[in-house]
Amino acid sequence: MLTKKQLDLLEYINKRVQRDGVPPSFDEMKDALNLRSKSGIHRLITALEERGFIRRLAHRARALEIVKLPESLGGSASHGFAAQVIDGDLPDEAPPANARSVVVDALEIPVMGRIAAGVPIEAIQHASHNVAVPGGMIAGAGEHYALEVKGDSMIDAGINDGDVVVIRETSTADNGDIVVALVEDQEATLKRFFRRGGAIALEAANPAYETRVLPDHKVKVQGRLVGLIRTY
Repeated sequence: MLTKKQLDLLEYINKRVQRDGVPPSFDEMKDALNLRSKSGIHRLITALEERGFIRRLAHRARALEIVKLPESLGGSASHGFAAQVIDGDLPDEAPPANARSVVVDALEIPVMGRIAAGVPIEAIQHASHNVAVPGGMIAGAGEHYALEVKGDSMIDAGINDGDVVVIRETSTADNGDIVVALVEDQEATLKRFFRRGGAIALEAANPAYETRVLPDHKVKVQGRLVGLIRTY
């Protein structure tokens, strides 16, 4: 059984595909359902996928396969509905004259939890959901992941509480890089990295926070900042 929000989203996606030949964007879904952020859309899509109504195609943002529709939307929970592939790129055939063409160069990466831009918090371990990011933001070698920022110690670097930062996984950093630093294998924090002899300085971008200087063996770089996503 679907919740009202899940049913509303499935109906909206189905109507847009029938009308335009392409799926709505996450922003359009968010606005249609009167949600405050796209993370709510990600949760609804995940729930629909877990219940077998849609399927996401790996490594392709806005590429969905509608597997079935509930009877209330004119389908059958077990048969009578042919699967339809909804590709996030332009369709092979020309869309209707009133359709709006949307080309999306994006990939989905896992959101691994929260990172402290302030007092360090526990180390990041498990993915909570995925987020779509522009393909150009994750260019280059290495795996990428995202973290939700908690705190205000990096505000002078343009990183606010509630932002989502995109991180390229790496164990090395240059002086001045903004990194995910694991402190004493227990706490993770987002700070500017500076090497000072045999010590590591983790510097905030907010004068209200002091720079932390630790022996280099107590700090492990887990990734470097490559992008930022902000929802208004």
